[in-house]
Amino acid sequence: MAAERGGCSLDAVPLPPEVRESLAELELELSEGDITQKGYEKKRAKLLARYIPLIQGVDPSLQAENRVPGTSQATAVVSKQQKSHSTNSRDERFRSDVHTEAVQAALAKYKERKMPMPSKRRSVLVHSSVETYTPPDTSSASEDEGSLRRQGRITSTRFQSHSNVEPWLNRVIQGSSTSSSASSTSSHPGGKPAAASSTATATAAATVLADLMAHIQLVLGDDIQSKLFHHLSKYRGEAAWILPVTLFEDCGVTLTFFQSLGTILMNNHSAPPDVTTGLLEHLHHERPQVASVRGIPKGYNSSILETGDGVPVNSRVSSKIQQLLNTLKRPKRPPLKEFFVDDFEELLEVQQPDPNQPKPEGNQMNVLKGEPVGVVTNWPPSLLAALQRWGTTQPKAPCLTALDTTGKAVYTLTYGKLWSRSLKLAYTLLNKLTSRNEPLLKPGDRVALVFPNSDPVMFMVAFYGCLLAELIPVPIEVPLTRKDAGSQQIGFLLGSCGVTLALTTDACQKGLPKAQTGEVVTFKGWPRLIWFVIDGKHLAKPTKDWHPQLRDASAEIAYIEYKTSKEGSTVGISVSHASMLAHCHALTQACGYSEAETLTNVLDFKRDAGLWHGVLTSVMNRMHVISIPYALMKVNPLSWIQKVCSYKARVAVVKSRDMHWSLLAQRDQRDVSLSSLRMLIVADGANPWSISSCDAFLNVFQSRGLRPEVICPCASSSEALTVAIRRPPELGGPPPGKAVLSMNCLSYGVIRVDTEEKLSVLTVQDVGQIMPGANVCVVKVDGTPYLCKADEVGEICVNSGATGMAYFGLLGITKNVFEAVPVTASGVPVSDQPFTRTGLLGFVGPDYLVFVVGKLDGLITVSGRRHNADDVVATALAVEPMKFVYRGRIAVFSVTVLHDDRIVLVAEQRPDASEEDSFQWMSRVLQAIDSIHQVGVYCLALVPANTLPKAPLGGIHISETKQRFLEGALHPCNVLMCPHTCVTNLPKPRQKQPDVGPASMIVGNLVAGKRIAQASGRDVTQLEDNDQARKFLYLADVLQWRAQTTPDHPLFLLLNSKGTVASAASCMQLHKRAERVAVALMEKGRLNVGDHVALVYPPGVDLIATFYGCLYAGCIPITVRPPHPQNLATTLPTVKMIVEVSKSACILTTQVITKLLKSKEAAAAVDIKTWPTILDTDDMPKKKLANIFRPTSPDMLAYLDFSVSTTGILAGVKMSHAATSALCRSIKLQCELYPSRQIAICLDPYCGLGFALWCLCSVYSGHQSILVPPLELESNVSLWLSAVSQYKVRVTFCSYSVMEMCTKGLGTQTDMLRMKGVNLSCVRTCMVVAEERPRIALTQSFSKLFKDLGLSARAVSTTFGCRVNVAICLQGTAGPDPTTVYVDMRALRHDRVRLVERGSPHSLPLMESGKILPGVKVIIAHTETKGPLGDSHLGEIWVSSPHNATGYYTVYGEEALHADHFTARLSFGDTQTIWARTGYLGFLRRTELTDASGERHDALYVVGSLDETLELRGMRYHPIDIETSVIRAHKSIAECAVFTWTNLLVVVVELEGSEQEALDLVALVTNVVLEEHYLIVGVVVIVDPGVIPINSRGEKQRMHLRDGFLADQLDPIYVAYNM
Repeated sequence: MAAERGGCSLDAVPLPPEVRESLAELELELSEGDITQKGYEKKRAKLLARYIPLIQGVDPSLQAENRVPGTSQATAVVSKQQKSHSTNSRDERFRSDVHTEAVQAALAKYKERKMPMPSKRRSVLVHSSVETYTPPDTSSASEDEGSLRRQGRITSTRFQSHSNVEPWLNRVIQGSSTSSSASSTSSHPGGKPAAASSTATATAAATVLADLMAHIQLVLGDDIQSKLFHHLSKYRGEAAWILPVTLFEDCGVTLTFFQSLGTILMNNHSAPPDVTTGLLEHLHHERPQVASVRGIPKGYNSSILETGDGVPVNSRVSSKIQQLLNTLKRPKRPPLKEFFVDDFEELLEVQQPDPNQPKPEGNQMNVLKGEPVGVVTNWPPSLLAALQRWGTTQPKAPCLTALDTTGKAVYTLTYGKLWSRSLKLAYTLLNKLTSRNEPLLKPGDRVALVFPNSDPVMFMVAFYGCLLAELIPVPIEVPLTRKDAGSQQIGFLLGSCGVTLALTTDACQKGLPKAQTGEVVTFKGWPRLIWFVIDGKHLAKPTKDWHPQLRDASAEIAYIEYKTSKEGSTVGISVSHASMLAHCHALTQACGYSEAETLTNVLDFKRDAGLWHGVLTSVMNRMHVISIPYALMKVNPLSWIQKVCSYKARVAVVKSRDMHWSLLAQRDQRDVSLSSLRMLIVADGANPWSISSCDAFLNVFQSRGLRPEVICPCASSSEALTVAIRRPPELGGPPPGKAVLSMNCLSYGVIRVDTEEKLSVLTVQDVGQIMPGANVCVVKVDGTPYLCKADEVGEICVNSGATGMAYFGLLGITKNVFEAVPVTASGVPVSDQPFTRTGLLGFVGPDYLVFVVGKLDGLITVSGRRHNADDVVATALAVEPMKFVYRGRIAVFSVTVLHDDRIVLVAEQRPDASEEDSFQWMSRVLQAIDSIHQVGVYCLALVPANTLPKAPLGGIHISETKQRFLEGALHPCNVLMCPHTCVTNLPKPRQKQPDVGPASMIVGNLVAGKRIAQASGRDVTQLEDNDQARKFLYLADVLQWRAQTTPDHPLFLLLNSKGTVASAASCMQLHKRAERVAVALMEKGRLNVGDHVALVYPPGVDLIATFYGCLYAGCIPITVRPPHPQNLATTLPTVKMIVEVSKSACILTTQVITKLLKSKEAAAAVDIKTWPTILDTDDMPKKKLANIFRPTSPDMLAYLDFSVSTTGILAGVKMSHAATSALCRSIKLQCELYPSRQIAICLDPYCGLGFALWCLCSVYSGHQSILVPPLELESNVSLWLSAVSQYKVRVTFCSYSVMEMCTKGLGTQTDMLRMKGVNLSCVRTCMVVAEERPRIALTQSFSKLFKDLGLSARAVSTTFGCRVNVAICLQGTAGPDPTTVYVDMRALRHDRVRLVERGSPHSLPLMESGKILPGVKVIIAHTETKGPLGDSHLGEIWVSSPHNATGYYTVYGEEALHADHFTARLSFGDTQTIWARTGYLGFLRRTELTDASGERHDALYVVGSLDETLELRGMRYHPIDIETSVIRAHKSIAECAVFTWTNLLVVVVELEGSEQEALDLVALVTNVVLEEHYLIVGVVVIVDPGVIPINSRGEKQRMHLRDGFLADQLDPIYVAYNM
């Protein structure tokens, strides 16, 4: 009984019948959602209170935990009681709830494992079900029938005290392992002992925790200890080292305490725990501290402990990751066999077959022949002949009774009425429907039948009417909305069948969705249909001379039945008149149908067994069918039993679901009797769970007159119709058979009867013998249909006159399925007749009984082992089924990720289930499936109630669910992904080869047969130009010279957001302002020569004037971006840090910023008392400078260039006067800059090439610079492009962020800009200033978008610079266009370059970063050996040039660390030249193009920064590649950033959509990274748009993001920790 599948079997307890009935009512209320779990438990406890003492033999602590359902004692009692039934003595192992017990026992072993719970923003939790007011449909059609595996909870009152914390903790502190792993192994004879290691760990953990607690008491006192007791109750039975650190924080224990305690070593200095090994190694590797200045800005909470990377460690997030690491640490499966992988061919690990796996040993099976079809003397020649006979000779005989939802009989159709109305319909269809004076239909046309499940009468008339008119009926479901699950596929079927007419009823037609015209809408994917209502008033009476032709049954198509395949496509199976007749004949014989019998049909009459028994065979035998609509079953699950009783029906056709439901509604079982039944046909007897429904049903209804031999499971398939059915004994059937099979052997396709009761067994019942007149064999599932051995599972194939003919219109797959030719092992066909594949997996057992163990549609093959979706669902349901999810609302399917099937389980969660409960349920389901099926679940998702797509009669539409999962449209409210445990076929981690010594022979310029990768720009010494400025060594001199010779020549124009000139400066004006600044510095600032001055200005002419002012005064300027007034908390500390690190003696700025720096708000962010002197330069006295400072040597420091790298390191480089002049000269030559030229600059002027172009180049070359501050684009996006057009600029510079703003903001406005006269045809070069790999996608979309405005496709290019040299490449005005190559991304991970064709898999486009500047030499060096590399080899880019920076300027004087960055030498070859190391990976490639000097052009390709790369699995990944894949995964992903933390890959995605999409992204992100990069994502973080920090160059600040994540500052929408 439902109630008896409890925490321990209630069968053992003599409960009075009325208590059992009340219990069952409660169960029903709960399962239908009419009562909450709490209410249910309360009422249940009350009912059972008096009987609980009778339940012995259950350890109370297990009872309270409600995990292990029964022990051997209880079991023994049950079996005795069951054996007492005279007719029903069965082996104990056949008990249907064995599975539940197995699951509970399996779970008991796992109790110590703790997984980190995902964290979720509160708003996402308010995920109300779609229709809160409808109780969720707990029904399930064919997909799910389940037994009564219900977890009853007997523990409500008496044992509650055990869930108390104290006893638990005391037990832990005594150091005893109370985890049930020990007890569960003993209580289940078949239980495999829990892995010794995990038990040991648990015991050790318990002891550690005990010591820890004692220690806490000593050190911190009782108060905190008691708080901890309170919190720890949540972590009962967990291993100590998985307790989340937050728990201690909550109680005021900081991490420092632990470090002193030595229990949890989470200091980042220690090597991060390696997820790939099973050991907890925490060796201290002291890393040299990078000369970074990423200290915590003052004003941060100083109690936050910092690790070496500046990562606060007391963060909540890190504890969860720690937990995750711990969960991952124990390797799950034995390590895969080591085998050599060539460094390059990243073979995915191929699962080697297990040498010990079971193999079939029996003899090859023979074809099984069914009994011959008996000869009946007056058997009609066709089904229509039978209808005519009964309709004319027995017109009053009842044919079909229809019921309404209250169970009242609304109408009984007689055979006479059926005959006359079918005739009228046939006549009307053929003669009265016309289009353009032609009859609309001709014989052989297909017609759709659209009838609701509650109207069998009209359906039957329509069906036979079509047959009489020689039309082919195609019955389909009623489409309710335009978005029905699978409705589009039905449309394709109708289209491919050429259907133009749909028959329906008046009521149904009124209910269909209508267009404005009042006509029925055209559903998505459907052909245009004419809807014809067949109610009486629309039918015409046939004329006297019209008679239908009643032909003998032929091979013509009679009807088409639809079927949805595993992938979701819908096919039509055509059944011929002959097959239809033969099938009726075979069923009549097998079931012993006789004339005028009464049959109750609960199934869908449109297809499958419902159609075969209730519409076709019944007419053949003049039977009376009572049709029970689905709606009635939902209201009153007992209705079919009541009808059997009141109509004294001899036969009932049901599914196991209907039996299950009727058990739950025992209220009215008293007065029913089932003694009239001679056959109870269980249509889904092939379903592995039907056995438990049959058993439970028999247990209850045997006392109501149900005879055990009446239950007749059958197996059928849409293609082969009925395959086998159990015969009642009076028809000579053998006794029923059962088999207890080893689940493990089944997964290898081998049948082994399990002798002792193991946990993982599958109990199946036979589905009887094969049909009369049929031949059956079992063939191998894949490849050629070889016959199976006797002990092997295969696909059942049937050859008979009673199967389907074909898939309508699909010749290819028809041949495969309907014309299979089974062959023996030697390849000889077993018969000259073709067989039909049934899609059922099974074998033939003793007595020639057929056993079915699964369906091809539900088959999931993981690493070569086969699992059945239905079995997995059964296991999931056995884990406390009713508490968190609706039974029957679970979908299991597989998705292919990384060349293997991965199991996905989706269930609907009850609205009242708490987050913790659901998470716990999920983790227990994972453990149960792992234990019983030995397979990992890849993804487990819970969705709100009522949101999964429904199949027509309840149940879940599996293929539609899968589709939504893959499209990211499932909207789960809880997700758990387990890629770490499931994905075992990743390529082996790469082992680095030992260092290669400088033994590669250098012959001339060749390395290993390749040209050395070396290239240089034009030689500056050779270039004579009439350059006056060359005479001057110093920029200050150049400015004075220009002020004298061309005083009024305009150098700078600054534009505001309106596009008007906000300020300008000629040579003279700039010189004068610089003098004033220099005077102020000396007089007001009292500065000495060589002092450092911070210039904190918005982009503008002031910045330039103060820069030259500093040079005039002999001070060293440092340009600093001003703090953002709206965001002082994050921007001001950076300003402070640069001022402090650069040792600035003075700050020059504007009045507004001066106030800001000293404001109250600033004081909250930094210590404002420690600012150096602040001078505002807004009103300075006009004083002449006595003498302008002249440096004593060109190598003296000119300025400092500070920049925060994307890895979060603040690095200042020193630029000498010589380097500054050389830089300007190179740029001048490359871009052909003269005083007559104008260039437009839309860049930030604070560092790198942006600063040089903004402040230095115009003064050196004399050209006019139009300055466009990027900030102004926020209020006027078209500002930069309009300025370029207005001033007819030939050369312009911008950053990626500017380019992105233009593409996003102006994408739709190009027409409007053209109207305003914007024309970009003047632009010869538009260069993106960058310190990264060129972003091809962005530059290309920019070029394409603005092509309409005249922008030349060749104009856009990129530049490349870095800290050691701010300008290495620049396209310039001459020279060949930038080239693009495609490289293999997998080779790149191995530091290889492999060029491939465009569009080949794993290809990555790389664009050349502009031309190498004059005077610059570049070489590619090996990152480890420092030796030179050959052409097209990946290595570090080294650069030598007169404008290299001279070194890092850092506050700690740790230049030694980076000395080799500026003074590196090759380890062999040319060992004299001094190079600067850029820290970027790239390669040089000689192209076919020629450059200006006529030489072949060498192109430099930048791949990415070495600091940014992620070392994972021994390979080198560039974050941008992973991010690009992730952004492509779903339309709502706006931006993505990745970083690693303790060997875990963390992916942060910005969600641009509704928050309910957040959890959809978890699986998609994990899939795409696995597929394209062979990496397992450890943590997926979903955040709001704009959370990923981006610097002014448009680069992602991944390290800032990482710090924010670890410090728990991102306010993520959802954080998923992948297991």
